[in-house]
Amino acid sequence: MELNVLEESPKRLVVEVKGANHTLCNAVKAELWNNRHVKVATYSISHPLIGIPKFLVETDGEVKPRKAMADTASKLAETASGLKKEFKKLKG
Repeated sequence: MELNVLEESPKRLVVEVKGANHTLCNAVKAELWNNRHVKVATYSISHPLIGIPKFLVETDGEVKPRKAMADTASKLAETASGLKKEFKKLKG
């Protein structure tokens, strides 16, 4: 996966996420909305087969968008780790 920052200011971040798909992007967007400082969290893919997802994150300024994205990635990693542990507990 590769990130390319297209635009950045104290309250706004636009970044391309090469190698991501709708599944990951939807998870990131949903987790971003759990951050009370995030005011806008969305993404777009210009072409369904070859498009590179572009994320737009805007905050209230108390948290920088880059930090909000990093926190979101950490929370998703924790969730995935917990799910992995639970599956390992299953017999079969």
